[in-house]
Amino acid sequence: MTVITNLVCEYRQNPLGIDVTNPRLGWQMQSSNQGARQTAYQVVAASTSENLHGGQADLWDSGRIESDQSLHVVYGGKALQSRQRVYWQVTVWDETGAAVQSETAWFEIGLLDNGEWAGQWIGAELRGGPRSLIPAPLLRKAITLSSAPQSARLYVTALGLYECSINGQAVSDDVFNPGWTDYSKRVQYKVYDVTKLLKLGDNVLGAALGDGWAVGHISWNHRQQYVDRPRLLAQLEVTLDDGSKLSVVTDESWRYQFGPILSNDLLMGEEYDARLEMPGWDTPSFDDRGWRSVETFEAPPIEIVATNGPTVKRIEELKPVADPVDKGNFTASRVIFDLGQNMVGWVRFKGSAPANTTITLRYAEVLNDDGTMYTTNLRSARAVDYYTFKDANEVEWEPTFTFHGFRYVEIQDYPGKVTRDTITGIVLHSEMAQTGDFQCSDPTINQLQKNIVWGQRGNFVDIPTDCPQRDERLGWTGDIQVFVRTAAYNMDVAGFMTKWAQDVTDSQSAEGIVPPVVPKMRTSFVEDGGPAWSDAAVICPWTIYLCYGDKRILETSYSTMTKFVDFLLASSPGYIRCAPEYEGWPGFGDWLSINAATPRDLIGTAFLAYDAALMTKIAAVLGKTADEAKYRQLFEDVKAAFGARYLKGSTARASERPSDARRRMDEADAISRGNLKEVDYGAVQSAVFNTDLFTPTQTSYVLALYFDLLPEERRAAAVEELVADIQRRNMHLSTGFVGAPYLPHVLSNNGRLDMAYELVNQKTWPSWLYSVTQGATTIWERWDGWTEENGFQSPAMNSFNHYAYGSIGAWLYNTTAGIEIDPAQPAYKHSILRPQPGGGLTNANGTINTPYGTLSSQWELNDGKLDWQVNVPPNTTATLHIPISNGQPVSVNGTVVNDAVQEVSAGQYHIVVG
Repeated sequence: MTVITNLVCEYRQNPLGIDVTNPRLGWQMQSSNQGARQTAYQVVAASTSENLHGGQADLWDSGRIESDQSLHVVYGGKALQSRQRVYWQVTVWDETGAAVQSETAWFEIGLLDNGEWAGQWIGAELRGGPRSLIPAPLLRKAITLSSAPQSARLYVTALGLYECSINGQAVSDDVFNPGWTDYSKRVQYKVYDVTKLLKLGDNVLGAALGDGWAVGHISWNHRQQYVDRPRLLAQLEVTLDDGSKLSVVTDESWRYQFGPILSNDLLMGEEYDARLEMPGWDTPSFDDRGWRSVETFEAPPIEIVATNGPTVKRIEELKPVADPVDKGNFTASRVIFDLGQNMVGWVRFKGSAPANTTITLRYAEVLNDDGTMYTTNLRSARAVDYYTFKDANEVEWEPTFTFHGFRYVEIQDYPGKVTRDTITGIVLHSEMAQTGDFQCSDPTINQLQKNIVWGQRGNFVDIPTDCPQRDERLGWTGDIQVFVRTAAYNMDVAGFMTKWAQDVTDSQSAEGIVPPVVPKMRTSFVEDGGPAWSDAAVICPWTIYLCYGDKRILETSYSTMTKFVDFLLASSPGYIRCAPEYEGWPGFGDWLSINAATPRDLIGTAFLAYDAALMTKIAAVLGKTADEAKYRQLFEDVKAAFGARYLKGSTARASERPSDARRRMDEADAISRGNLKEVDYGAVQSAVFNTDLFTPTQTSYVLALYFDLLPEERRAAAVEELVADIQRRNMHLSTGFVGAPYLPHVLSNNGRLDMAYELVNQKTWPSWLYSVTQGATTIWERWDGWTEENGFQSPAMNSFNHYAYGSIGAWLYNTTAGIEIDPAQPAYKHSILRPQPGGGLTNANGTINTPYGTLSSQWELNDGKLDWQVNVPPNTTATLHIPISNGQPVSVNGTVVNDAVQEVSAGQYHIVVG
């Protein structure tokens, strides 16, 4: 039986308030039939559900389309208008010719023109200062409805954060709206259906405002990077039963007062004084005569756009895994709770204390050797919450406008009894379905995979950040560039990364420069992200296209990518990017590498070549044949320049950089090394590289091999020398952020799967599993964040929740489990299934919920036989690369086959080897 399900519009089910006027629709087939596929489809759309079900497709009828396309089908009906709801459904013809109709889905358009916002930006009088915080204002507006509401929409945004309510009930469970964008260019709004919250007669619309990213501290910089205080813009549109319409907008008639949130900041924490609570402040019965009239502000010259990506929500709750530990002394009471997992969010406190008692909540990722809280790595982020009791009654309290990165929670000065129920961790992150799962016979590798997922969860809070705890929490382009492929295995990040791609465009300079962090910092230490960082502008959209078949992200990002490459060419004479004579920022190098300094210009030139190679593919996908030829030639030119400078036989010699660039490089290198002890591995002889120019590193070999920058006759020698360097380091890697993502792929793709598994299985540092052996529950920023020899690394930069080195996850999926995309048919329309057992593993299981359905590859070794179970989702195909050795017999679903490569359609397959 075939069922059509999971109808989506712009990656979401029944989205309310989008501003895409040619939205893309999609659906999935569910069928147990072998070879299940779609042969044709018909989409119908109507202005009402009644019209749709009555056969009146008054907006669009695609007619029967002979096609297997079920993703990104562009709406092709009548032009869509603001506030318009569209009901749609699809009929699919399957491989038997049977027609199957879906259920009804819908999407609703928001406000398409900024001129449709009739209200004013409003807020409170207090503004605070660069380092001084202010209370969170509460705003309210009384409304009288002369008739019962038939429908009502609340359109709302803020510079700062907002939480809205109607008659005392929250309008949504979203957190941290409107999210982080470059507020000098755009801010997002949300639309809520609030019909059921309104009633005939008196009503109140309320809003609490927090500082958020627009007003609060960002990174190590001060507050007020965008505006001086939080501001609200809202528009409530109501249609009444009598047919009349009512619009309530933010204006000078609103009133405000400061409430119990005495201060709030995403980095510093929140202070809450329950004695200042005003019960019922957002209900009609509340007396607001003591409240003040709001301030109004001139509308900023920015775009107000719909929130088309996922919002942050409360996702999960964690309870302590052990009884609380008393670490108090004669000066203060201190009790520490262990939630068992390094997480991101806040806590719910439950307890009672005498009136006027103030408790302190502190947060840490790890503990010192004496069991106290290790917080020096937070730098200037206070990361502390305070709660003051108004009476002795038991309370349950959560913050509203802050978040922390932590595993351990310390309560100070609480006089009550503490139990495991006193504290509950509330996990927050952007709402993304977990789409991938990887497990194998090694529990340590399984924990590594869990750590990767938790690191992603904690750092995908509206934007992809480097870390969630210290005074940083920025959208580092290099971090997401190396991790994006793993991210797309683990979760549905399509909408999340589409939003961030727009942030990249907003952050790009007129010259084409892409900054190191996106959204761009208002006061940045460098303008250019440099090699492997700014290249995210090309690599990330391409990866999202591969994983989700999203051609539009390439279209909308294309001008950003071409401007970026044009900047690289203008600043890279002779195609050498960041050459020693370059006066601009030469980049961060192979960040956090271990005693292995790869020349920045080698990294830059390699990534320029990679950009050119990807732009060749992107231009081909978009049908830009002239650009395709141009970028193909650019790749060849850069490859030739790379060889002429860096390969054996070159006469190039090392030279000094200009003093300013050298100074900044030295500062970055000092931070990168921290307290790492220098080790001299001796002179290196190379048949591949120009050793008069530099000492070859693992990363230099990896980039040259992965980006296809070596002549064919030198590839084998490069692999051999790479392996020799690993062996010289006693089977350890030396790569940093830049080389680590590609290292295992280079080894397994070039005949050294054994070495790739050696590195993956390595349990002493530097390695992926070392942190796991030390009890880590997320990925560390440094290979040596803590070691037995040296203790903690420098607190100047030592995060214990940093997803960059989690990039190994992609290798576990595509090599160990053997699940990979065919670039010619993206989004797993055609999959390449090629498991490569090794490393002592006896089984592995990878599962991906692709846009077409569940794709899985599960193998087990038993008594010399390989048992491999595969599921290929409906409407897709796959190529099975069966791992055969020594002429072993092979059967597929009980039938003996002679070819190790099998082309299969949708269905389940059982392969036995041996």
